[in-house]
Parts: sequence; C-alpha cells; structure tokens
Amino acid sequence: MPANAIDQPDDWTTPGAHAVAPGIHRIPLPLPIAGLSTVNAYVLEGPDGLVLIDPGWASPANEHAVTAALAELGHRLGDVRTCLATHHHWDHYTQAFAWREPLGVRLLIGENERFSIDGFDTTNPFPNHPELLARCGADELAERVLAIDMSGAETPYGPPDGWLRDNDRIPLAAGELEAIATPGHTRGHVVYAHSPAGVLFAGDHVLPRITPSLGFEVAPEPAPLRSYISSLKLLLGRPDQVLLPAHGAVGPSTHARVRELLDHHRERLDEVNELLVAGATTAYEVARRLPWTRHRRQLDALQLEHQLSAVMEIEAHLDVLAHLGRVTLEETPAARRYNAA
Repeated sequence: MPANAIDQPDDWTTPGAHAVAPGIHRIPLPLPIAGLSTVNAYVLEGPDGLVLIDPGWASPANEHAVTAALAELGHRLGDVRTCLATHHHWDHYTQAFAWREPLGVRLLIGENERFSIDGFDTTNPFPNHPELLARCGADELAERVLAIDMSGAETPYGPPDGWLRDNDRIPLAAGELEAIATPGHTRGHVVYAHSPAGVLFAGDHVLPRITPSLGFEVAPEPAPLRSYISSLKLLLGRPDQVLLPAHGAVGPSTHARVRELLDHHRERLDEVNELLVAGATTAYEVARRLPWTRHRRQLDALQLEHQLSAVMEIEAHLDVLAHLGRVTLEETPAARRYNAA
C-alpha cells in the first residue's frame, strides 16, 4: 500500500499551494468551462528551477493563481523552468505553451500527442469527427460539428520543445520522474511516477470521481477503449502509489480507483450489449438510449461537444465488444451497424 498523502483541504478546489508529499505541492487552478471548474497543477523542485505539471488553461486568471500559489512557497513565476503536460488538452497544455517565449519555459509532452498537435485547426478543433460521427449513424450531429467555427478564438497552441517516450526520465533536484505512456484518454497521454515519494501524477488517466472521455481529440486513435483498458491494467502491474489526479481530490491508492474504472467499463460493455439485443444497431442509437453524467441526462440535453464525446465513447465500447466476439460488425455505406452475436 502507498503511504498516505499529506492532509488536504476538505474542498479540493481551495486556492493555494497544498503539500501532497515532501517537496511536492498541488495548485488548484480555475477553468473557463462549464461543468469542470478546476484543474490541479503540481510543482516540484527541479535541478535548475521549478518543474510544473499540467499548469492549466492559458488566461490572466490562471497565471495569477499560479503566481500567488508560488509566492506562498517563496518562489516567483520566473522560477519555473520546465513544464510537463500529461496530454494536449487546453486545460493542461496551453498555459505552458504561452510561457515558452516570455519565461523561457521548456515544455515536454508524450510523443504520440503529435498526431493531434500537428493536426490542430484554429477554426475547428474536431476536423476528423464529422466523418467519424457519420460512421456512427449520427449524421445530424456530424453536420453540427462540421459547422463549428472558432476562427475568433485566440488560444496559445503549437508543438512542444520535446517529445517524451515511454520510460523517459525527467531529473529533479532530488531523484527523477518516470514518464509512463498511458494511451486511451488521448493517444499520447502520459502519467509521471515519483517512486521515492510514492506518488503518481495521473493527469486525466485516473480520475477519482468521473471517467475520462475517449477519442476527444483532433486525431483520435481507432480503438481508444482497448488502449485505455490496457493502460489501466499497466498501472495495476506497478507498485501502488498515492493518486494525484488532474481533477478531483488526492486519493490514497491508485490501484483502488483503477479497479473501480475497470469495473465501470465492464458494466458499460454489458449495458451496450443489452441495448443491441433490444434492437439498437449503431453507436448513435445506443448513445441516445443511455443516461449520461451523474445527473442521468439524455444525449440531446448535453452540450454539443459532450454529445460528440458520448457517441465516440459508445463506438469505442462497440469496438471492444466486436474485438471480444460478443457482437458482429457490418460496414454499410450509411454507417457501421452492430448486432449481438
């Protein structure tokens, strides 16, 4: 069993710098998006300055929150020398990218994030999804996604300073971090293990209260749930560590939450299969018959990007069911159609 983390505030979103282990602090940062108010950044001592993991969504409010938290520790923003992102989503990556020139920060991320970073479109963040959604039988949703226009948005984005490979090491003032490839949430998602401290910086791979989206990126991989399940099992094969998630409270055991996530997806596979038995044949039809979020909302009640994510998640579950031989797949000109075996 991992050691207990240092006591945390009852409300994990409380601003400030909160110690989670000797020399390691958690900094909750504000997010400008509905439904997800906060992201956890983590600060450690590096060999030539501070190392910051997942430093948030680029904005004046975010930079102010980081600056204030670092001041509590006796540091300035200019002391940050290296930023590590667990993945390329805006709430983990864009602030670090914005700091590269003015602060000279070095930004590193997993090598397989290059598929989505290199394909980033400033006008539409989902250029490949209309075709994917049409394949799922969601033609109307595909048209709405195709019509997204973000040409007026100004978000710092582009390639990092370096790409991390599985098992790469990042030096610290004392010890090092190990980068572990955990594809699933995104193709190039990585987590960072600090074995001497007994902690795992889990990004969105292992979250304490919610399950991460699958295929919610510019260039999703063909079978994200297969990758995600493999990545969860990978962590079970490593020593257990304190869970330091990107969203939510610190947890005493990564393994315990991984087992819950695996159980959830086994149950979801059964639910999807039962809906095929009941007559659904496409990912869109299944998604419309399932409740979503803890509020158990219908698909049509969700925001557009969440509808997209829900349909792609069901397609990923159908892929696993087909891979296991529990359903059959028929490729038709209109859509992929599945039938219970």
